[in-house]
Amino acid sequence: MSGGARPAAAHGRLPLPGLVLRAGPWSVRWHPRTWAVCAALVAVAVVLAVVAMGDGTIALTPVQVLGALTGAAEDRTVERVVLGIRLPRLVTGLGVGAALAVAGALFQSLSRNALGSPDLIGLTTGAATGAVLQIVLGGGTSGPLAVGAAAVLGGTLTAVVVQVLARTGRSGGGYRMVLVGIGVGAFLQAVSSVLLTRAELDQALEAEIWLQGSLAGRSWQQAVPVLVVLAVVLPLLPAVRRDADVLEMGDETAAQLGVVAARARRTQVVLGVALTAVATAAAGPIAFVALAAPQLVRRLTGATGAHLGASACLGAALLLAADLVSRHLPFAWSVPVGLATALLGGLYLVWLLTRKDPR
Repeated sequence: MSGGARPAAAHGRLPLPGLVLRAGPWSVRWHPRTWAVCAALVAVAVVLAVVAMGDGTIALTPVQVLGALTGAAEDRTVERVVLGIRLPRLVTGLGVGAALAVAGALFQSLSRNALGSPDLIGLTTGAATGAVLQIVLGGGTSGPLAVGAAAVLGGTLTAVVVQVLARTGRSGGGYRMVLVGIGVGAFLQAVSSVLLTRAELDQALEAEIWLQGSLAGRSWQQAVPVLVVLAVVLPLLPAVRRDADVLEMGDETAAQLGVVAARARRTQVVLGVALTAVATAAAGPIAFVALAAPQLVRRLTGATGAHLGASACLGAALLLAADLVSRHLPFAWSVPVGLATALLGGLYLVWLLTRKDPR
């Protein structure tokens, strides 16, 4: 290169959008539009949460819902409905939506491909296959905890297989991981189908219901594991996002900036697998959220990089909105939220594949 401006990374500066606020040895990157989008998404999620808490066989007003949440409800029945039935379902939905969206952002950043979400690279299918195995072959021990543990194990093993296979052969990169994941997912889908054909009628029915993905009947037994994983992962996101942004500039630039590429990728994979597995274990396979939320956030914020926090906010709001829509389809066509998101996700995937650049 002769003359002209040199890349910012060559001077040790990151070409990332936003302002850097410094206070002594501490600094934080401030992107006003991203924070505005996050605030708007949180407000939308709060409104949807109040509406969802009031929706059901016993219709409740926002005042009744807030009264029950603050301990000011005069009717004990209202308090039991809100705190005992609808709040665990709401918390599960918020947690699952946020976990899937962050996992999608991590894997899309890792693969540098919009198609590199857990839905398409086989992780969700792996978790679902683990759950089906437990239900069909569990010998009557298929409680929620056993099914959830099997889903986590299935998702983890699938991630290991995909990563190992994606690193073999002459070529690598995000497209190879996506292609390997699609192949592994198709195989595991076939395994699940074979298991269902061999299962007893009640086992097959239980597995089919679980495979549809739903928030109905979810209790604190499903909500607490999701909250625990999010409580561990969310504080790590600022550092993970910084390394992910640097990795998108290439391994050579990352090495110059002090980021160990292999370690950063392992961290992204471990966190993404944990979030996907625990979300699938809590609600069953939920499509569309991990695939679409990070891309929608990228367009809303207008900035590059892995927007993990904003993706979490949008994922939570998306799943709540999908759950409400799935309960109020016309002609009494109410369906589980997993089927509703799959229908929307199919249309989104067709649109994504017809674009020239899926990035």
